Amino acid sequence: MRTGTSSTPATASALPTHTPEETYQVIAQAAAGVSLRSLTKRYGSFVAVEDLTLDIPAGAYCCLLGPSGCGKTTTLRMVAGHEIASSGDVYIGDRRVTSLPAAKRNTAMMFQNYALFPHKTIWQNVEFGLKMRGVAPAERKTRVGDILELVGLSHTCDRKPTQLSGGQQQRIALARALVTRPRVLMLDEPLSALDENLRVRMRSELRKIQKQFGLTFIQVTHHVEEAFALSDQVVVMDHGHIDQVATPTDLFSTPASRFVAKFIGDNNIFEGKVVGAVPDSDGLDIIELAIPGIGSLFCRGQALPPGTEAACSVRPDLLTVLPHSSTPDTSPSPQANHITARIVDVELTGYVTRVGLLVEATGQEMLYKARTQDWQQAGGQEGQLVTLRWSAHDGVFLPS
Repeated sequence: MRTGTSSTPATASALPTHTPEETYQVIAQAAAGVSLRSLTKRYGSFVAVEDLTLDIPAGAYCCLLGPSGCGKTTTLRMVAGHEIASSGDVYIGDRRVTSLPAAKRNTAMMFQNYALFPHKTIWQNVEFGLKMRGVAPAERKTRVGDILELVGLSHTCDRKPTQLSGGQQQRIALARALVTRPRVLMLDEPLSALDENLRVRMRSELRKIQKQFGLTFIQVTHHVEEAFALSDQVVVMDHGHIDQVATPTDLFSTPASRFVAKFIGDNNIFEGKVVGAVPDSDGLDIIELAIPGIGSLFCRGQALPPGTEAACSVRPDLLTVLPHSSTPDTSPSPQANHITARIVDVELTGYVTRVGLLVEATGQEMLYKARTQDWQQAGGQEGQLVTLRWSAHDGVFLPS
């Protein structure tokens, strides 16, 4: 053991006391769900979050997703206790924690820059939270040794943060949070400062650790791909409200509003009015919309009364692009949508080629995405007139 005031043990003393499986089990047992009930936060006359109700299951990876200023960070801080709600309630497990200070909530926060102490060793950084909680030295030694072994960095305990790579620093920040055995771990855009390649590697690391521990993670992000890659539950926020709560698959396939369809990326959206509907499978309807300048388009969803303003969307990868024919398509099937458009831009992005189009009748911009190999074989050119087709089942009804 080192002499003096340092609590950092020699490397040989940092051997884990428990097996990884035992450590996983102890931390997972602490996991708790989070429930928010009519949560509101006001700053004077400005309402940052309004009447927000949400349930996050224990052991879930939840991402709060939305543009800057939508209220996602304020929501996270209210769960953590760093902001006090103006009204409403926060529950962690079955315990109401609305008025409790952050130190009494048994949560942990991981920040963008990891907030490691540069003058302390790795051991001291990980141990810090336990010391602040008054945990006895013998238990601190056991828990720090166990968690450093678990994240694969027990050999770094005598080093300083600047001696570690970015990925290692992230794992140390996670170890420091997990060693306190929080009921919920909160992450405030932890990957935003990283370059693209490192961000992809680190999000994989985050997801692996969350699965291993079975702990409840709540992460703030404005990066759609990140939310899709990490989460079990995505909460899309806008102007202090929740627009949609869904799995990544459901969010990608079935956005619930025009805002969500635009925000999650590249959906082609057409605004008009409901004409009518016929029942489809699973209790949904094939809905006809009258789109100004285009005519009728068909999509799938829960119908609203005729005359209601609404919209429909279709993903750019679900379009079929065909050479334009002067012969009208007389197919009576409402299962197929047809639009004439002109290719105005072709952008190679690697595996995928993005094709910009303008609807011939209205000038509306559209986007088509194809595998680069498929697009090159098709031989489409800028300026070419084409017919776009897609099934009504690929169209999503957007009631708001």
